[in-house]
Amino acid sequence: MREDKRGPTPGTPQARHGGQAVREKYGPQFYAEIGRKGGETVKNERGSEFFAQIGRKGGASTMERHGTDFYSRIGKKGGEHPRPKP
Repeated sequence: MREDKRGPTPGTPQARHGGQAVREKYGPQFYAEIGRKGGETVKNERGSEFFAQIGRKGGASTMERHGTDFYSRIGKKGGEHPRPKP
């Protein structure tokens, strides 16, 4: 980690307090909005295929780490508790 980097060390109580203060100041909707804008920017710059590509990479990584049984377990859990219909 760079020594000249400003602010508290990530993961410390001081850093957590700073994040909570920002959340209280701007509210949770602020984070939803900047996330939406960031996603839109990525989609416009890289195209929607980029999201499919990183999704496949994430799925392959999860498969490698947890195996096929993992998907069977989470699939059964999802079937036990289906989403409510809108």
